[in-house]
Amino acid sequence: MNAHDIKHPCLNPAVRHIYGRVHLPVAPRCNVQCNFCSRRFDCVNESRPGVTSTLLSPESALHYLDEILQRRPNITVAGIAGPGDPFANPKETLETLRLIREKHPTLFLCISTNGLDVLDYIEELAHLKVGSVTLTVNGIDPTLLAKIYSWIHYKGKTLKGLEATEILHQNQFNAIRALKAKGIFVKVNTVLIPTINDLHIVDIAKAVASLGADLLNVIPLIPTAETVFETLPEPSKADVADIRKQAEHYLPQMSHCQRCRADAVGLLGESSCKDDFDRLKQYSNRKEVKYGS
Repeated sequence: MNAHDIKHPCLNPAVRHIYGRVHLPVAPRCNVQCNFCSRRFDCVNESRPGVTSTLLSPESALHYLDEILQRRPNITVAGIAGPGDPFANPKETLETLRLIREKHPTLFLCISTNGLDVLDYIEELAHLKVGSVTLTVNGIDPTLLAKIYSWIHYKGKTLKGLEATEILHQNQFNAIRALKAKGIFVKVNTVLIPTINDLHIVDIAKAVASLGADLLNVIPLIPTAETVFETLPEPSKADVADIRKQAEHYLPQMSHCQRCRADAVGLLGESSCKDDFDRLKQYSNRKEVKYGS
């Protein structure tokens, strides 16, 4: 799949001012704890991954999507990007994808995941004609990854330290190989964390390129209150640009990422209005955002 032929504003920058996307927040649980992530705060003016104003069931997500497509005919992509990990919520994720594919056979479907649990579902993703999967790969050395992740929840157990990050690392690499074997476009997100992985991102680019990944998105850290990394500085635009320039020797770079919410809708960079949030909440039949593994 060639990015230049895709009407996906994240994968093809040439269409980002023409076509939009909608994120459907059906996946609240997460299977890892990143040291930069907190999903407990929400404000309509806040735009960062893991944030949503409400949750949708698969059925209500479809009804909400139907209305969005009527109101915004330039929406070409439906994605699931949390607020947790889609494959820590496989039942809700796959049912949402099935319902959409049945009613909207030509809509581009995408998923954003940490890659820990996706391997068991790649066959079904291919069957549902999911067009792209984004994996967040923040390191290729389990020792370094142990500085970034507090724990993972895997096969019914909560694991920490190298035991956890070795599994995460191996599953991410195996997932990229398996996704590419099915012809699915793979974008890799890497959070640029000063003093932690900033000197390793070029190595990440080289490694995931060798597995067949299609695109790299280097995302500057957003220091977030009440997280392990809350006191780290946000990388400068110059630092991000320099790392992207080095990494592009191995992979094309996404340089227009807006670090979107789990309930984002519209064109990239377009501010969601109060109307959008109110409309989303009308479709919610899940009373609270219940996080955790």
